Amino acid sequence: MVHAFIMVKTAAGKSERLLEDIRALEQVAEAHIVAGTYDIIVEVDVPDVYDVLQTASSDVQGLEGVADTKTYIGMD
Repeated sequence: MVHAFIMVKTAAGKSERLLEDIRALEQVAEAHIVAGTYDIIVEVDVPDVYDVLQTASSDVQGLEGVADTKTYIGMD
């Protein structure tokens, strides 16, 4: 199992709606609005590293209002 964190920067005023859409994705374990450089932190648990790529680049980045993402894969 691969555990990863996807940091999401949203367009102005889009965080709350995007949080709902992100939480609805099957691969998402948790998602939270945060203060800082990014607006939402998403935790995913997936079987393979490829699935992290799919979730970040297609599923999350494909949502309207997502401006940027950065992905970190857990090493423990």
